[in-house]
Amino acid sequence: MFQYGPLLSLTLASVALAQTYSATYLPSNAPQTSEQGQSGTNQCGSGHDQNSMCQNAYLNSLDDWCIFAPPQPGPNSTIGDTERIEVSWCIADGHGTRLIPDGTITGAHFIQTPDYVQITGVGDLTKINIPAGDEGGELDPHGADGNGNPIGGLVFSNAFTGQYQQLHEWTNFVSDTQFCFRGCKDGPNAPALCQHIYDVMGCMWNMPGDYSAGSFDRCLADTGEPMGVYGTSTFHQGDPTTPSAHPAPPSSSCTTTSSIGNGLVVASGSGSASGSASASLTGSATASGASATGSGSGVGSVSGSPSSPSSGGSGSGGPAATGSGGSTSAGGLSTSGSAPGAVSTAPPVSSGSSGPSRTGSASASATGDSSNGAARVRTAGLELVVAGAAVVLGAALVA
Repeated sequence: MFQYGPLLSLTLASVALAQTYSATYLPSNAPQTSEQGQSGTNQCGSGHDQNSMCQNAYLNSLDDWCIFAPPQPGPNSTIGDTERIEVSWCIADGHGTRLIPDGTITGAHFIQTPDYVQITGVGDLTKINIPAGDEGGELDPHGADGNGNPIGGLVFSNAFTGQYQQLHEWTNFVSDTQFCFRGCKDGPNAPALCQHIYDVMGCMWNMPGDYSAGSFDRCLADTGEPMGVYGTSTFHQGDPTTPSAHPAPPSSSCTTTSSIGNGLVVASGSGSASGSASASLTGSATASGASATGSGSGVGSVSGSPSSPSSGGSGSGGPAATGSGGSTSAGGLSTSGSAPGAVSTAPPVSSGSSGPSRTGSASASATGDSSNGAARVRTAGLELVVAGAAVVLGAALVA
């Protein structure tokens, strides 16, 4: 078991900090914002929303954890450029956050020690808006001004007691292919075990552990040695010699699973849940004399529950629709988005993948006689029922 002797010199200086946090919250009583200048919110509700600006993260278990990542896709959404405004992306539903789409994470390894919980792993994190090629960066509750990166980011866990508690000290590294997140239980050793000053050293140096792909497991482990502390010496970035990372602490009582997920699906193609994958739709549909053809591109990710018809965007593989942030229901499958344009009926042929309720940014064009909804479109098992004026118009035209 890890001995605390090497921590003594560091924790004597930080014990006051560890015990004098300005506020302590639970998910149930967190304020709308916890820091000035915050771009998102800490009142996140339940369920999930792929446009959520929630900045609460959770480290509960192998199948219930989050990481921080950009709110929007694009080449300027590197971690370094967006560290102040990151939002929470989670594996589990129910936190009011965005969900990490199924298939994004290709390996994840959760450990619980007496003093911290930690998730490490790999995946295609371009699906959560991190640009391809971004080597990433470090996020923590301090930042240059003490307000945190992201500003107002809060971390909670129920791993230690079965009840939620705020973890005031935490550190999260994320790139386009790798992630690690450690949250430390409040106490005198928390600042040292969740040290945040080694922001260029990366995951494997700060949080040595399992980063293998193709496996998912949860283990108990001893408390590891604090990053950067070697006996009575403390390494600082910029020192002439960089020491090796500490070895990963011994682990035990491991359990494995074949996969983790939440049912949220991203359309085929490379990109993020908010809109950089694409699928093309071509074809025509006819019902009661009203025909409609359309084409479009976009990305979809599952958003959860059906919604009432209104103008909105679409995910690929489902009915193509564009709008200004509403949703459209297609055969009980909800789609939503934020691209401008007009709702179009979906043609029956799709090169993208379909799935239940999708969010994403999409664009589409439609031509034909059914501008106000009027056809039943069958596309790879997905039905769009559009009822209304065009049926009457189509019947009149046929007559």
